[in-house]
Amino acid sequence: MYTFLNFKNNMKYLHLTDDFTPFSKTFSDIILYSSFTFNGGEPHLKISLPDKRSRIMITSRINNTEDLFKIQLAADVLTNSGICKELYLFVPYFPGARQDRRTSNEEPLTVKVYDDIINSIGFEEVIIFDPHSDVTPALLNNCTVIDNIELVSTIINNYLGYDRDDYYLVSPDGGAIKKTNKIAVVLNSNVVYGSKNRNISTGELTNIKIDCDDLKGKPCIIVDDICDGGGTFIGLAEELKKKNSGELFLVVSHGIFSKGFKELSKYFTEIYTTDSIRTEFNWEQQEREKTNLVTIIPLNSIIC
Repeated sequence: MYTFLNFKNNMKYLHLTDDFTPFSKTFSDIILYSSFTFNGGEPHLKISLPDKRSRIMITSRINNTEDLFKIQLAADVLTNSGICKELYLFVPYFPGARQDRRTSNEEPLTVKVYDDIINSIGFEEVIIFDPHSDVTPALLNNCTVIDNIELVSTIINNYLGYDRDDYYLVSPDGGAIKKTNKIAVVLNSNVVYGSKNRNISTGELTNIKIDCDDLKGKPCIIVDDICDGGGTFIGLAEELKKKNSGELFLVVSHGIFSKGFKELSKYFTEIYTTDSIRTEFNWEQQEREKTNLVTIIPLNSIIC
């Protein structure tokens, strides 16, 4: 049980992303604020403080450095006003998590930079959803990770309606094996494993393989944390089709979809993701492409 859920009925929420309001059930739970930007470019907040001391959770999608700075501004108000008993943070998509190793002396260890900024605020608990690797929570103080098991379970059971022998769960690469196996144990799923080589300098993918010779026409559900351009999944889909797969489905916790849906729609029957990351552009693009490929599962439906 996540610490904040033990007393969520006594929690107040400051939602710094306008269209993202997880956890709070009533309007009275929500702390209102206004924001503007000074002519010099500096963002500013004014927060309507609660009437009495409360546990407070800040929630935010961090999609740029201004979002991160707003968290710092809000924490400054709440901690210095004396109104906050304990301060929590929920950031579902943790920025920089893919830059979790130093590939050269010319590049930053980005995830540590973000972690250090969050750590400097001193939150009672920082809750993140399905981080890219174990590095993020290892460097983040008082971190609680919400895994993707409930998401995958909800999709397989409630949306697809498959029994364990109806499908294969697909681990896309070596980095996903640990997570996929954990899901497979809970759901008693059959698993096939993919592998690939990536050129760190160019991002080019080569040598994509599947460890099964005949998938017997069964549907395959690829599960991963992030879909950015989708190249990994398109390459994997081509290999799965060569191995006699049935319909292909993609489940990703964080959907960026930077290259749109045209190519993905050639291979996948449906894609499932969450509202963990700002998506206005993505859904406008989906509408332009005349496809209903992607289904969004609200995070508050699977973690509360």
